Amino acid sequence: ILSKLPRKSSKSADNREHGGHHNAYYSSVSGGGSRSSDFGTGKSANLSVSSFAVSSPTTDVGWKSADLKQNGNHMLSSYEAMPAFKDVPASERQNLFVKKLNLCCVIFDFIDPTKNLKEKEIKRQTLLELVEYVTSANGKFSDVVLQEIVKMVSANLFRSFNPQPRENKVIEGVDLEEEEPSMDPAWPHLQIVYEFLLRFIASPETDAKLAKRYVGQPFILKLLDLFDSEDPREREYLKTILHRIYGKFMVHRPFIRKAINNIFFRFIFETEKHNGIAELLEILGSIINGFALPLKEEHKVFLVRALIPLHKPKCLAMYHQQLSYCITQFVEKDCKLADTVIRGLLKYWPITNSSKEVMFLNELEEVLEATQPPEFQRCMMPLFRQIARCLNSLHFQVAERALFLWNNDHIENLIIQNRKVILPIIFPALEKNARNHWNQAVHSLTLNVRKIFNDLDPELFKECLLKFQEDESKEDETEAKRENTWKRLEELAEKKAFHSEATVETGESMANGSSG
Repeated sequence: ILSKLPRKSSKSADNREHGGHHNAYYSSVSGGGSRSSDFGTGKSANLSVSSFAVSSPTTDVGWKSADLKQNGNHMLSSYEAMPAFKDVPASERQNLFVKKLNLCCVIFDFIDPTKNLKEKEIKRQTLLELVEYVTSANGKFSDVVLQEIVKMVSANLFRSFNPQPRENKVIEGVDLEEEEPSMDPAWPHLQIVYEFLLRFIASPETDAKLAKRYVGQPFILKLLDLFDSEDPREREYLKTILHRIYGKFMVHRPFIRKAINNIFFRFIFETEKHNGIAELLEILGSIINGFALPLKEEHKVFLVRALIPLHKPKCLAMYHQQLSYCITQFVEKDCKLADTVIRGLLKYWPITNSSKEVMFLNELEEVLEATQPPEFQRCMMPLFRQIARCLNSLHFQVAERALFLWNNDHIENLIIQNRKVILPIIFPALEKNARNHWNQAVHSLTLNVRKIFNDLDPELFKECLLKFQEDESKEDETEAKRENTWKRLEELAEKKAFHSEATVETGESMANGSSG
């Protein structure tokens, strides 16, 4: 009876059918898992094809799987690994490349590390082969190949994120920086797909005119959505890839800038939550650096409507370095924008957040360093009113950072040239610090700044000192008048209360007499 039942072909029989005694694993399977997890650091510029250590698979082998999804929709019952490119004729390699791309559209569940270990390794090795194929390609990619490449990349990368609860984490940017970043468990596959996409975009065999149909606006929008990933390795790859796309596909440049603009608007005015603002600003820093002169009006509008308002969110510390670089690039490109930038900083200047105020002062120094005298004169009065407030700050780091502005030769020269306007504004703050600031370092720096002005223009310094003393005596008189007024009011209130009590008592006694 048993002999009459149909027999399921064994793995050895499958192997014989597909070319003898070879198995489906590549020769490096045993050490592959550790290599995939250590594969790169997200900085693709340091990677070479040899770092992938692609081992040659021998032949295609069938295998069964119960838990696989292709594009998240269909359950697959079987899956085939393909032969190596070197094992097929050159005329068949493009077809094999397309088949391998389709093979890699299968998505595995990495939440359970024990599931589908064999299949995951086969896909990983196939992805490595695809990377090497794209890197060494010596013919333009056809329409069919381009379509399949984008299909495979989309299937693997484009997914929805399930962020962990972030109660009150965005209140202070420092808290988010100190928190351990969330790492995607599927990174062993994702990283190779990202590397594949990067090599594909950078390849001289990728014709931008053909590829723009597939690497189009919907693809770019989905790529930008991935910048909200909590995995910093993924954001690092995305940054490099988007910058390469911007460089290669000139037709998409305005769209990319507009899409990034929209992300910033949503972040500033709606959510104040996004993981990739720093990376997007880093890309923009490079883009702004390449702007042609004179600057287009749309670029100036972007500065005013998107970059300057990015100083508003509470989590500024997460991306301030990159933002400051972008702002400074604009001022260096067009010095006439310095007045606009400085007034924008003053608009969003923090009132109660001392650490944020120190960041503003750092950025202000960089902007002033690129500012020319005409633009400086336009904004110096409101600017030094704010600096005077910083000089009197009880937080010593704020006061100290403001006083450090005089250590910059360019800024000091601007101040000296306009001392007749600036010194009367800041003199009261300097005098108050010199008299009674609690911090010794701030006290010493204040005395140094006072000495600079005194040595430079003794007459102006004396005028400001007399004016300060007059204002101080007037303030004393005003304070004395105010105290006298309050005393008179208190006395009147007491008399009124006394008369009211007396009137009430008289009324009560009259009422008692009439009733008697």
